[in-house]
Amino acid sequence: MKLAIVTAGLTQPSSTRLLADRLAEAARRRLEREEPVDVRVIELRELAVDVAGAFVAGFPNARLRAAIEEVTEADGLIAVTPIFSGSYSGLFKSFFDVVDNAALEGKPVLIAATGGTARHSLALEHALRPLFAYLRAIVVPTAVYAASEDWGGGGDAFTDGLGERVARAAGELAGLMEHRAPRRNDAEEVVPFEQQLAALRPANGEVR
Repeated sequence: MKLAIVTAGLTQPSSTRLLADRLAEAARRRLEREEPVDVRVIELRELAVDVAGAFVAGFPNARLRAAIEEVTEADGLIAVTPIFSGSYSGLFKSFFDVVDNAALEGKPVLIAATGGTARHSLALEHALRPLFAYLRAIVVPTAVYAASEDWGGGGDAFTDGLGERVARAAGELAGLMEHRAPRRNDAEEVVPFEQQLAALRPANGEVR
């Protein structure tokens, strides 16, 4: 089982990477009840120049292509971005602009974001969810937003704490990954003509 993590945090250390790690660990623990999990993290901060170069050149270089393959070949994806001006970061959007728009079709995706205040939490619903719906991914119902006050907080009477949201979203992602239909080969299996002909023969060996 392969799980890819895309994180668009710009600083080191980053609250965006911290949230990505918490989600990845929760999903990994759930998935490893059934089988081993290979978790790969793609730090977009390290690929910023490569992403920009792909727009200028018209194609990704080898390093960016390897990162894209990690995402498209994974059985599930966790995508985390900081929120700027009420939406995902430009680097986050640019990376997914480079990915073929059919490459994530049917892939389970958990969306998450970080920001300074809870005011930007709806960016998950009006920006990230439509982006992955356009890419024909299957986005889990629970999106996770972490504002500055969420770290170490236990929630209130109306809102689950960050830990509860992380666990619920990771469980939803793991459930989709465990029940995802097996991948089919790009090429359809070709049945030899002799085999097709034999299927038409009656018991006496005559072809009608």
